[in-house]
Amino acid sequence: MRIIHILVVCALVYAASYVYRIKMDSTARTERVSRLHAQVREQREAIAALRAEWAKLDAPRRLQVLAERHLKLKPIDATQFDSLKNLPERPPTLVPPGTSDPIGAMIDIVDPDVVTGSLPPSPEGPR
Repeated sequence: MRIIHILVVCALVYAASYVYRIKMDSTARTERVSRLHAQVREQREAIAALRAEWAKLDAPRRLQVLAERHLKLKPIDATQFDSLKNLPERPPTLVPPGTSDPIGAMIDIVDPDVVTGSLPPSPEGPR
């Protein structure tokens, strides 16, 4: 009977130490979670402060004052525009509409005797 009592006491000591370890682990994790919550709160406050500073720096009135002070811009005069007849001609179209291979068509227009090597040459010769 004495051996059973000793075994029961050992089991109780083991169970108590196991419960104590679980309690300490949960306490440590709770402290870690509360520290993480505090860090998240600090980061959110820092983000809010940065957004407020950005809004202050990005204010249109402030930017207008800075532009007038540092940029020597002048209003556009109507005489600065040119008429449409003085525009250069549109460049020639290198690719005919509806071409399935626009790069190959441009190469054929520029130099029809060039074989690019991407496809084997056809028996009829270059296109």
